[in-house]
Amino acid sequence: MSFCVLIPARMASSRLPDKPLADIAGLPMVVRVAQRAKLSAASRVVVAADDARIVAACQAHGIDSVLTRTDHPSGSDRLAEACDLLGLQDTDVVVNVQGDEPLIDPASIDAAAHLLQTRSDCSMSTLAHAIDSVEDFANPNVVKVVLDAHNTALYFSRAPIAWWRDGFADGGLNGGITALPSPAPLRHVGLYGYRVGFLREFPKLAQAPIEVTESLEQLRAMWHGHRIAVHVTDHSPGPGVDTPEDLARVRALLS
Repeated sequence: MSFCVLIPARMASSRLPDKPLADIAGLPMVVRVAQRAKLSAASRVVVAADDARIVAACQAHGIDSVLTRTDHPSGSDRLAEACDLLGLQDTDVVVNVQGDEPLIDPASIDAAAHLLQTRSDCSMSTLAHAIDSVEDFANPNVVKVVLDAHNTALYFSRAPIAWWRDGFADGGLNGGITALPSPAPLRHVGLYGYRVGFLREFPKLAQAPIEVTESLEQLRAMWHGHRIAVHVTDHSPGPGVDTPEDLARVRALLS
């Protein structure tokens, strides 16, 4: 299994300025992420940075990096440029690991890569796990996914899907969801595998109406007819870092 991990890292963050360089137990966060990714089976781990300070931090700790443009509208655009800078072929597989996941499970990275390599009918792969709380099921910040019989994504949504018609008949959105359907609904984990050829094409695709409505970029791929394979894991991901409170939590875990 040969694949490359790409870690997009941008300095600007409205909730946590200079986030990639935030210190976590003596190391910049982006370095922590790359070190975790190196525990996977990836042949190469590369940070795709938008700032020379991130590149310098990576170099100081032996992490490969490339400097990309600062004007990319999304992480996918940054990854596409990184593929060109690294000379990757269209048939290569890359796994996108977010730069704010210092507790990423290396086995999850391997699962995303392996799944895509076995699913020639799909352009992307990703992960999901069972939701075990009503609060997460109702939370619009927890993205849900429903699958077909071959574990290919049918739809992603911030809404509680699949909708339990009989179980929610007396409550639902207005009365409040008080129980989970069976089988358990699935939470989407934002880790993606891509074929490089598709990754180069993706930024050129027109935005999809459902993508704009849900604010979920992966719906653009599905709207244009691309399929996404989903690995269902038994484990929920470690906490990511979006806010100062998240950073304090992860620092405490790694201290």
